Amino acid sequence: MARPLPFTAITDTGDKFDVDFPLHEATEAPMRVHQLLEDILAVVSREARRDGMANGDVLQACAMALAIRARVIVADPEVTTSLAKDLTLAALEAVQEADVSSPPSGLA
Repeated sequence: MARPLPFTAITDTGDKFDVDFPLHEATEAPMRVHQLLEDILAVVSREARRDGMANGDVLQACAMALAIRARVIVADPEVTTSLAKDLTLAALEAVQEADVSSPPSGLA
């Protein structure tokens, strides 16, 4: 993993996550990675919000999508599976280290 990809995610409740995702050394288009991540999160949020989908079901669908995407790549499945696992673990670790802020709440 080489350069960081700064990314800010804001939840429906207003929580803000400032994350520095580590990019894989073979990343070709960091800007497109950022744009695709924004688009994916927007679709996931919209669909989850539409019918109150459980968070576990959302995570399961995302994991399944990643598994399919890794498998359709024309390469050794062991290599793509390993890459998907490594990228996922690195992203999860980056989110745990993110700066998180919440909007003010309560009575003044």
